[in-house]
Amino acid sequence: MSGQAAATIRLSHLVSPRGSVIAQDVTRDHLIELGRRTARLGLTNVKFAVSEPHDPRLPASSLDAAILGHMYHEITQPYAFLYNLAPALKPGARIGIVDFERATSKHGTPIELLRCELSAVGYGEIATYQLAGDGGYLAVFVPPQEAGRTSPRETVACTDSAGSR
Repeated sequence: MSGQAAATIRLSHLVSPRGSVIAQDVTRDHLIELGRRTARLGLTNVKFAVSEPHDPRLPASSLDAAILGHMYHEITQPYAFLYNLAPALKPGARIGIVDFERATSKHGTPIELLRCELSAVGYGEIATYQLAGDGGYLAVFVPPQEAGRTSPRETVACTDSAGSR
């Protein structure tokens, strides 16, 4: 089972009875397969959304939380993606990013690069937690207010020590 499928299924069981999980991907085929799996499991609170590399394409104020699990390093346009994600987050919402402490070319995101990219758009870090065993971390941020959100055109690009991104 893919990481996205496993996380979606776990989260589906954790949200309140009236809550929902939005599984999102830029590849429609991944979402179709996940839709089949959730249907077989009888999970009725999972919704699916096709995004674009620069835009999650979510309705304004539609999310209590966004969890990006082991996928942030796959985002090809992080500044535009983060800029376009912010309006979808409700007041008081949080964004949690789980990734590995390694180069983006090795399917991870160095924590300092992550902090730089999110702060460049205006997100504020709340906490970072080391995850047991695999070198992964969970970083939690608050979204920027409309006035504090930096447009991708005005963002100064970050690089990690290996020159990634």
